[in-house]
Amino acid sequence: MVKATRLPRNETGIETAIGILKQRFGERLNTSQALREQHGHTTTWIETQAPDAVIFARDTAEVSDIVKICADQKVPVIAYGTGTSLEGHVNAPAGGICIDLTEMNKVLAVHASDLDCVIQPGVTREALNVHLRDQGLFFPIDPGANASLGGMAATRASGTNAVRYGTMKDNVIALEAVMADGTVIRTAQRAKKSSAGYDLTRLLVGSEGTLGIITEITLRLQGIPEAIRAARCSFPTVDAACRAVMATIQYGIPVARIELLDEMCVKAANAYSGLTLPETPLLLVEFHGSEAGVAEQSETFGSIADDFGGSGFAATSTTEERNKLWKARHDMYWACLQLRPGAKGIATDVCVPISRLAECVSAAQAKASELGLLAPIVGHVGDGNFHCSMLIDMDIPEEVAMAETYIGWLNDLAISMDGTCTGEHGVGQGKRPYLTRELGPATRYMAAIKQALDPDNILNPGKILPD
Repeated sequence: MVKATRLPRNETGIETAIGILKQRFGERLNTSQALREQHGHTTTWIETQAPDAVIFARDTAEVSDIVKICADQKVPVIAYGTGTSLEGHVNAPAGGICIDLTEMNKVLAVHASDLDCVIQPGVTREALNVHLRDQGLFFPIDPGANASLGGMAATRASGTNAVRYGTMKDNVIALEAVMADGTVIRTAQRAKKSSAGYDLTRLLVGSEGTLGIITEITLRLQGIPEAIRAARCSFPTVDAACRAVMATIQYGIPVARIELLDEMCVKAANAYSGLTLPETPLLLVEFHGSEAGVAEQSETFGSIADDFGGSGFAATSTTEERNKLWKARHDMYWACLQLRPGAKGIATDVCVPISRLAECVSAAQAKASELGLLAPIVGHVGDGNFHCSMLIDMDIPEEVAMAETYIGWLNDLAISMDGTCTGEHGVGQGKRPYLTRELGPATRYMAAIKQALDPDNILNPGKILPD
């Protein structure tokens, strides 16, 4: 594992806070080593930094009580959803109390006529869509993992549908949150738009638990499309596939998803998911709309793909075939691990303007080859976002150092192309070195906001901003 920065611990405050919380919450406060490590566990290569205790909160009032007690003792508080974040977001570098929100998992209201719903943060995206299904509605943001919606809001998640439906910042209407002093606020009403004051909703979405703990979310919903059609097409090179993506977006085809798999990923998918695809770069595409609309869109995409050397174009409207393709895409992390058994998958992401996508992906492939890294690439390429999953033997220091070099190089490359060091993974601990390179003096104003809202730095310290 890569060492993470440790922050000074408030030993006396932590001990006092645990004693008070134990009296208040009894057995719901847990200090077992296994549970604490689980709640500091990160799905990347950053070492686990466990909290000192975990509390399972059941409502907003309890979250407020916990934060007030911790604020009095100046003890860190880290919110926890499902633990699927990728950049050390739930680590506790200064120790403290982890608030597990998984028991706050109720759908509080569905306003079908207004196309919105109100939920608690522990509701997962899959659970919400099961709840909505019989009302003809769905929530479109799909980061792959069955993440909690509170965590998705906190990290400004996106995923495969973002090219059409946007990211979490576009789909959160309002929030309820507990601030660093325990005060409960609402950032907006349910109106679809507002000019009333500062946009605190957007400020908290993507703040990774560093400005407030989200305890209720009002989400924008969509009607389930009349027709859905998926298509796949192989290409001779990644460059050709990316240029087909650019042409598709510039042509104005309203694709719902458009995903790139490089040749290594296709090979992995064939082996892991039982597919028989040509082992060359692949685009998976999905269209939502009317029967006539999706048929026209898929045909137009097929023509564009042909212009860029696409082959084996095939479209399907059957649910079974669509699900098989998208399950293979969502299982890509596990599939790629089979390319090098025993290796750890280190996932990183960047995002660039669509006009620089082909150049950036091709350069990323070439650099990995130059370094001798096995680094399959997948991407939500309709919005210029792609992921490299390096397969590393963590017992070989030279490989670990090489991977660190590659990640730094890739982030700098994306930034040099007017892109960003993270399109959807978030900053957490892992991307902090690159944020200042990307935004420069703007990070000072972020720090000023953090200081104003959390002067004692108790909310998820050690994330996003430099220490």
